[in-house]
Amino acid sequence: MNSNTRRSFLKNLGMLSAAAGLSPLLPFDAFSLEKKPFFEISLAEWSFHKALFAKKMTNLEFPMKAKKDFGINIVEYVSPFFDKKESDQAYLKELLTITKGEGIRNHLIMIDGEGMLGDLDEKARQQAVEKHHKWVAAAKYLGCNSIRVNAAGNGTADEVKTAVVDGLGRLAEFGKQHKINIIVENHGGYSSDGSWLASVMKQVNNPYCGTLPDFGNFRISKDKEYDKYQGVKDLLPYAKGISAKAFNFDAKGNEDTIDFDRMFKIISDGKWSGVVGIEYEGTKLSEEEGIRKTVELLRRIQQQYA
Repeated sequence: MNSNTRRSFLKNLGMLSAAAGLSPLLPFDAFSLEKKPFFEISLAEWSFHKALFAKKMTNLEFPMKAKKDFGINIVEYVSPFFDKKESDQAYLKELLTITKGEGIRNHLIMIDGEGMLGDLDEKARQQAVEKHHKWVAAAKYLGCNSIRVNAAGNGTADEVKTAVVDGLGRLAEFGKQHKINIIVENHGGYSSDGSWLASVMKQVNNPYCGTLPDFGNFRISKDKEYDKYQGVKDLLPYAKGISAKAFNFDAKGNEDTIDFDRMFKIISDGKWSGVVGIEYEGTKLSEEEGIRKTVELLRRIQQQYA
């Protein structure tokens, strides 16, 4: 063995010895070849809407409830439960202190009741855009990456689409300035038509504007419903989150009105990855039990894709 070869051999041996000595100090998954699931699980505050409206829980208590009772470290808020304190810096600081101290990630805020972004009246539409600005600021402060808004308006499908593209486009430009996504859920009316909402996204054409496909919100009107599986497929290319709506469960723990396995195959086949929020809205189980059943179902699906 010449001197160069010997030096190279000793160097490699030293590196191997160091790695062997350090290996107990490294996280187990540093050496694991197991594939991680393509989605993380969050908890949407609306899952507790009965308790929150009944004042049995507060917005400040919600994040710790998610972590302590369900082992979920990512949360999604709903605007009415801020009790009009979304611009109160002391309140926002308290909420941020709670979540940061517990390692909880604030993901998004769902906004309702701030006017129609698809109002046919331009002045009213602009007022709606401006009313959402404070929520963009609150989301930014809390470390969220998105606010969920509604693509609503009164008029024909084409009239509302034109208005929504304008209102949503303006708000998305504001969101872009603050690096906050403006995302639209299929939430009744025209927005529950997957092809209609996808066409809105195409026309807005802003990287800070996207969708939040909800498994259970594809009812356009009392007598008309869009196919939920096609709807998720339509909205997936623009999705910056997924809302896993659940109502009731069968004896095997499957949601009995929505085929979650089929939904997640669509999502996986679409090469999507991100945060999937639990939104339990059933009536047969308590809110806590319904959330728990949904957690178990999503974790089982995670294992299938891990």
